[in-house]
Amino acid sequence: LYYSDRLMEFPLGVFGIALATAILPSLSRKHTEGSMTQFSGTLDWAMRLTLLIALPAAIGLAVLATPMLTTLFQYGALGEYDIEMASRSLIAYALGLLGFAFIKVLAPGFYARQDTRTPVRIGVIAMLANMVLNLILVFPLAHAGLALATTLSAFLNAGLLYMGLRRQGIYHPGPGWGVFALRVSIAGLVMMGLLWFMKGESSMWFSADLATRSLRLVGLISMGALGYFCALILLGMRLRDIVSR
Repeated sequence: LYYSDRLMEFPLGVFGIALATAILPSLSRKHTEGSMTQFSGTLDWAMRLTLLIALPAAIGLAVLATPMLTTLFQYGALGEYDIEMASRSLIAYALGLLGFAFIKVLAPGFYARQDTRTPVRIGVIAMLANMVLNLILVFPLAHAGLALATTLSAFLNAGLLYMGLRRQGIYHPGPGWGVFALRVSIAGLVMMGLLWFMKGESSMWFSADLATRSLRLVGLISMGALGYFCALILLGMRLRDIVSR
């Protein structure tokens, strides 16, 4: 759990927390000015950017779980069995990366309006759900069940934050969300298939030296990212319009 959590936290910290930090001052300013349409638009842009980046990151972590863990951590006492066990929990954590990232983006929608109570209440609900899910999932899935429980509670947290903003009339999804999500999903499937085809057997990663592992991993990540963004462009998405907003 420790090793898989470290890998899951990396994209979340690099992107999710950075984006949340960037949009909070803008949301606060728009709330003070009474520009609620622009407030909603900023949240909408942040959610689209989150989906655009977090989905391929989650796919990469899940498909390349064994290659990443082997390359970064298989030294000394950490053997093949340990890597296999860690890869199971990393896959479970990766499934929740999108939920964790959405929490980072949606919570500032409350903080910018000096509403700290609602996210705290929702966080408590998610924590209680996590405890219950731990008890349910730990027996059939062992340590991977604990990671999966965290994933499910993250989506619950994000869903409740989203519904809270919608119910209060703070956030209104912009036009084109369905087409946008479909394009990102198709591009994600292309990336998943490409990585799955290219990654090879686990035994190949266990037997390779550090230099070979590192070069293969960098190549896989590069090809996966290239395939993802090429698929988006072929599907008609203009990335500049999203990123530069």
